[in-house]
Amino acid sequence: MDLSGLLVQLLNGLAGGATLFLVAAGLSLVFGVTRIVNFAHGSLYVLGLYVAYSSVERLGGAIGFWPALLLAPLAVGLLGALIEIALLRRIYHAPELLQLLATFALVLVIRDAALWLWGAQDLFGPRAPGLAGAVSILGRRFPTYDLFLIAAGPLVLLALTLLLRRTRWGTLVRAATQDREMLSALGVQQAWLFTAVFALGALLAGLAGALQLPREPANLELDLPMVASAFVVVVVGGMGSLPGAFVAALLIAELKAVCIWLGVVQLGPFTVAFPKLTLVAEFLVMAVVLVWRPWGLMGRPDAVVRGDAVQPGLMQADAWGRWAWWLLIAGLAALPLLAGSQSYTVVLLTEIAIAALFAASLQAIVGPGGLHSFGHAAYFGLGAYAAALLVHAAHLPLLAALALAVLVGAAGALVYGWFCMRLSGIYLAMLTLAFAQITWAVAFQWDDFTGGSNGITGVWPPAWLSDGAGFYWLVLLLCAAAIYGLRRVLHAPFGWALRAARDSVPRAEAMGLPTRRVQWAAFTLAGAAAALAGALFAFSKGGVAPDVLSVSASVDALVMVLLGGVHALAGPVVGAAAFTWLHDSVARALPWWRAVLGGVVLLLILVFPQGISGVTQSLQALAASRRRAKEVRP
Repeated sequence: MDLSGLLVQLLNGLAGGATLFLVAAGLSLVFGVTRIVNFAHGSLYVLGLYVAYSSVERLGGAIGFWPALLLAPLAVGLLGALIEIALLRRIYHAPELLQLLATFALVLVIRDAALWLWGAQDLFGPRAPGLAGAVSILGRRFPTYDLFLIAAGPLVLLALTLLLRRTRWGTLVRAATQDREMLSALGVQQAWLFTAVFALGALLAGLAGALQLPREPANLELDLPMVASAFVVVVVGGMGSLPGAFVAALLIAELKAVCIWLGVVQLGPFTVAFPKLTLVAEFLVMAVVLVWRPWGLMGRPDAVVRGDAVQPGLMQADAWGRWAWWLLIAGLAALPLLAGSQSYTVVLLTEIAIAALFAASLQAIVGPGGLHSFGHAAYFGLGAYAAALLVHAAHLPLLAALALAVLVGAAGALVYGWFCMRLSGIYLAMLTLAFAQITWAVAFQWDDFTGGSNGITGVWPPAWLSDGAGFYWLVLLLCAAAIYGLRRVLHAPFGWALRAARDSVPRAEAMGLPTRRVQWAAFTLAGAAAALAGALFAFSKGGVAPDVLSVSASVDALVMVLLGGVHALAGPVVGAAAFTWLHDSVARALPWWRAVLGGVVLLLILVFPQGISGVTQSLQALAASRRRAKEVRP
């Protein structure tokens, strides 16, 4: 047994764990005080890396390296303060999902800003002066700079602990994590406290990025993987617990290190490639911890407050609105006869119809159910892969493959939902993300079955649908029928039971409602609808790849739901149309399309927090109430 190799890998794990802790510590502080799930925290980490690179270039590699490691976090911390003042301060009282959407829009804006400033190429930083060499450990060479990183993690933890425990500002921060309303009643200026906390969180993310300069190149794609890992650390350690985040970061980093050290192991008739588990190890840990101890390793059971406030009901269309929907469907059905079956408009509308069904399946549990899911792409991807495999390997016809794909997606949601429905709030969202990432890892690495990173190709509709119009009509029919079915279910007694469980679980259970089973059934139904959308997507694209299971696919569905309106049944359709059209038109017309798209999303959040469809239906309801008031007025 190579013990020296194990020791080196464990030391590597400690160095990586220290960096992960710095990012997670800032994220934990921000969430604990502001209650905002900051998706842009990984972007601040990337900015710290880029700013450190530019600072070293300007100051000189030998002289300016260590000053650059101080300047970069300060610059990122200042940017964090500006973000909090200009944007986040305006949405503190908005629903959690809108806050999430706003921070995701910031990811798009920051990524294009970094692309404009530094370009798309990887940027390699210099070695750290004075720590550029290596030391010998049991005959193996280990970088001296990594030993510095190992020491940096505990030092930062000690400094943060002293700041929070020994200063008045730290006392206010701890009070804000416990009871913000009481803190406000005592006359504390919460606005500046929130700004300071967000700036400190951004500074820690920037410091983590700057410290990585000698270890890895600056890259635009580092943001989402880093924030996903930081979320895992925060949840596993316990929301708001810095010691918990430190323990969780080391646990996950060391688990990955051990997997790399084990390599490929033959266990009887099975060959296990442990290094492949590094892609999913953290999410496996999070899933186990959330099922066993939902509040994390060092968190408290009351860390997440479950509100019992009654949420808005589903907005219904009046008679004129229903006629408008029927006319819209008729017009869409007649479009290929006017524009041509092979026109790009037909292709785009096919994508919009599939996206609308995917978004509607998520809205069915997010709005009426209050079940926040960050991993809804798991069921979309299960449906896509099931349809592709059934056609490619089993040679089943299209309709049979679609039907079985729906069953596969429903089965996946049934199994995952059994675990997920034990949780609520951010813990539920993170467990859904964990299951989605586990599913993605299986699809990405199972080369013999799923095609691995290459996916499955050659999955096309049969000849009788291959002219373009035929498949478009099939997609339109199935998506419209599925969305209408979801609408009927949500307005049935089952939908009222689901909303009762959302508004207050104790009250619903006191009335005899089996809330967990109702939510579990809704989760399974939503998974089946998402699987149908995924299966249609596979036929529309001619195949499937692991991207359909990624975090970005789940976030896209959330964006569509929130753009259209969470509490409007028309919201997913309107949001999917707006998002798909914006993504398609802006991406083809502008080089900085991500920043433009993010800016549009931010504008919609600030101006139309109810979503496009929600604002329209609210205006209709206001006009109707005014008409009724005039009728009863003497």
